[in-house]
Amino acid sequence: MALGGRVPLQQATSLFIFEKDGKVQNLLHALKYESQQNIGVLMGNTFYNDLKASSFFEGINYVVPVPLHKKKQASRGYNQSECFAKGISEVSGIALDTTTLVRQLETSTQTKKRKYERWENVKDVFALSDPAAFKNEHILLVDDVITTGSTVEGVWQALKDVEGIQISIATIAYADK
Repeated sequence: MALGGRVPLQQATSLFIFEKDGKVQNLLHALKYESQQNIGVLMGNTFYNDLKASSFFEGINYVVPVPLHKKKQASRGYNQSECFAKGISEVSGIALDTTTLVRQLETSTQTKKRKYERWENVKDVFALSDPAAFKNEHILLVDDVITTGSTVEGVWQALKDVEGIQISIATIAYADK
């Protein structure tokens, strides 16, 4: 499986489908902008419990949230994707890694950008603090919403040279633009 034919993936899934002005949008807004971190943790718990009977989590070594830039995280006080990842990790027992993948550049929001603009916005944004940390490991990359896959492609640029890495993706929601 490959995202857009460019990012090799083991598996990918989302808890919800995002619809404008729908309940999922309201949940995500509360998580991101109303300091309701518990929503992310609860959705992570739910995500794991919904899939634990399947083979989705087999062989996954780390749950890795897409990082925010340190300025944005300081401003918000937390990373919403990390809340979701924490919820998955705490019920699955899979290690949570919040330090290896880093966002080295501050970028503007992706929300209103077109596909190419989204890619340009995340190009060369991510890096690894320890490139050997994920050698021969299977990581579950966690984000709040996947739309065009540009963020995943940006992360892949940081991960592609890691020997033996396998990547699966979990998001709270999938938005079909």
